Amino acid sequence: MMPLTPDQSNKKVGSSMSASPSPFLTPRPERRRPDSRGSDWGSNRQDKDKETNVQVLLRCRPLSDDELRSNVPRVVTCYENKREVSVMQTLANKQVDRVFTFDKVFGPKSQQRSIYEQAIAPIVNEVLDGFNCTVFAYGQTGTGKTYTMEGGMRNKGGDLPAEAGVIPRAVRQIFDILEAQNADYSIKVTFLELYNEEITDLLSPEDNSRPTDEKQKKPITLMEDGKGSVFVRGLEEESVYSLNEIYTLLERGASKRRTAETLLNKRSSRSHSVFTITVYVKETVIGDEELIKCGKLNLVDLAGSENILRSGAREGRAREAGEINKSLLTLGRVINALVEHSPHVPYRDSKLTRILRDSLGGKTKTCIIATISPSAYCMEETLSTLDYASRAKSIKNKPEANQKVSKAVLLKDLYMEIDRMKEDIQAAREKNGVYISHERFAKEEAEKKSRNEKIEQLENDLSLSEKQVASFRELYLTEQEQKLELESELKDCKVNLEKTSNTLHGLQENYKLLVSTLKEKEHTISKLLKSENALIERAKEMCTDLQNASDDINLLSSKLDHKERLEAENQKTILNFGSLLNGSLKDLHTTITGCVSQQQKQLRSMEDHVSSYLASKNDAAQTLESRINKMTGIYTSGVETLKELANTLHMKASSDMEQIQSKVSSQTLAVENFLATAVHEAKDVICNIQNSIDEQKQLLAFSLQQQEEGFQQSLTSARVVSEAAVNFFDDIHLRSSRVMKILEESQNERFQQLTNFEKKFKNMVFEESLQLHIHHNKLVSQREKTGPFSTW
Repeated sequence: MMPLTPDQSNKKVGSSMSASPSPFLTPRPERRRPDSRGSDWGSNRQDKDKETNVQVLLRCRPLSDDELRSNVPRVVTCYENKREVSVMQTLANKQVDRVFTFDKVFGPKSQQRSIYEQAIAPIVNEVLDGFNCTVFAYGQTGTGKTYTMEGGMRNKGGDLPAEAGVIPRAVRQIFDILEAQNADYSIKVTFLELYNEEITDLLSPEDNSRPTDEKQKKPITLMEDGKGSVFVRGLEEESVYSLNEIYTLLERGASKRRTAETLLNKRSSRSHSVFTITVYVKETVIGDEELIKCGKLNLVDLAGSENILRSGAREGRAREAGEINKSLLTLGRVINALVEHSPHVPYRDSKLTRILRDSLGGKTKTCIIATISPSAYCMEETLSTLDYASRAKSIKNKPEANQKVSKAVLLKDLYMEIDRMKEDIQAAREKNGVYISHERFAKEEAEKKSRNEKIEQLENDLSLSEKQVASFRELYLTEQEQKLELESELKDCKVNLEKTSNTLHGLQENYKLLVSTLKEKEHTISKLLKSENALIERAKEMCTDLQNASDDINLLSSKLDHKERLEAENQKTILNFGSLLNGSLKDLHTTITGCVSQQQKQLRSMEDHVSSYLASKNDAAQTLESRINKMTGIYTSGVETLKELANTLHMKASSDMEQIQSKVSSQTLAVENFLATAVHEAKDVICNIQNSIDEQKQLLAFSLQQQEEGFQQSLTSARVVSEAAVNFFDDIHLRSSRVMKILEESQNERFQQLTNFEKKFKNMVFEESLQLHIHHNKLVSQREKTGPFSTW
């Protein structure tokens, strides 16, 4: 038997998951220090007592080696800065991205340390402020829940490895803060497992005399304290005083957890676990009254939900998966009821939800870590996890700090603890010695062996250091000899350096002169280049202007050619009209002359044949009337033809010759007025003739003399009309000749002006090109004179 120390005795009590129980403070003498913090721990901040939402974190694991080898598609994308997760889903042959937002999002490349420092470390600080806090991982099996919560516990040297999870880091943070504050504290832990709706104490001492299956079965039950909180009766509560002790308890409890290999995970947790750390801290308030502040941290590792067909579970494993899914389904119903503010929340449907009752909608600050897989094969489970986690964000808790315990209550509990310890000591004395447990003995032996190994290692390091010192001495002597040689070489190098410096100084002076000369030439060249570029630009502009002028000249020439063609056609038309008009006038003159001679003959014969004249009078009158109408038509057509010709000349002349427009308009107006006057006179004559004929008809009946006088007057009027018509057409011919002459003079004047302008423009272009050529030759000669630096 090994000696047993009284401070290591275990104690079985009822452990609450929510409200603080009656604490049993067991401070160690070597840890007790003066309280130097005053009443900082006693200040209750009102903002922490307000209603707060459950904090939800999302962590996505990377693809496994098997998934990478199988080229499994990745359907999950994490945006850590935006705190969003996007899942690519295919619906009706269309890709739809579902986006979820959480308090924090950690992608596949996130590290354990960053997750803990950003999300969990503030929660641990609130535990030390006297609050109850819960952190639990939720998700499909194989997504990294146990790795996130536990990870690697510790290295051989006691330091935390990089893969250490939430539990070991939280323990380290609690001890570091309490040690830094020189606080009097006590820490107790419990570790339970929920397997097939049965609670097992993972820290219970092993009894080698009982079968293995019976070791895990303890009379543990869930009880309610009457205040709405649930505690576990019969749990083993271990007091711990160092990190190594709590790590040892974690490893011992983790080794007892039920795990099994499935198709989805080689080491799948088949149960839920709850690791609870209770911290008691003494503080002094006004009046030197000592109070004990209690904070509790529940770290929950839930078993993962799984598809029985996909995980390959059979018989017993299938029952395990069914119980796991049942408890998680109840947890989902509780979350939905809390989100929807349902009057009934089904906490009592599962022991898991009863344990987490105060963490969901109670007085505990809760943080949920949802873990998912990026694989397309797990899309259904991933979406289910994201939906539940997203809904859980809406759950509101109302955290309250635990009630502090006075010194009197504490002393009472301590006296009871001392009595139990005395009984243990008395029992040990009766056995003639003090015994310790086999576990502690093995631990001390291991520490002793470790110390011996360290001593041997230090001795080996010492001998190695002595050898290194001897080699360093030899190296020092060698270095001294080399130093003397280098000093002599240094002197020679200094002499050579002075010579080289003098030479370099002369070269630098020459270089400065060359650089100044070069800069001057470069400046001159730059000016010449600028001038040349300016001249080239000017030449380009002049060429552009010349091209535009040439285009304008070509356009003007085409317009002049067109105008000449139109004038030639107009002249031809006028000549044709003149010839036609002359023929018509001749015909008219012949007709009038015939009429006059015929009237004379009729007058001479009228004296002899009055009676026959009277008979043929009507026929002659009708013939005269038709001939007069014919003459009127000829006059009218001639007038209309002249009007059309005048309008055509007016329209064509106005488009090309604006200077002649006024003259042509005045002439055209005069012609039109003249024609109008002639037509009016012709009509008057016709009217007079008609009236005269009517009068003749009346007068011939009364008197032959009056008839003869009437015929004489008619003949005279006909002669006047003939002469007026001849004069009229002669005047039209004269005026047309004048118009043609004016048009020809205007055309010649325009053509002469255009010829003069073209000559002047060509002379100006030739002079500017000559000046540009002369200037370019000057620039070329200057560049040739600048020498070889002109290429810079």
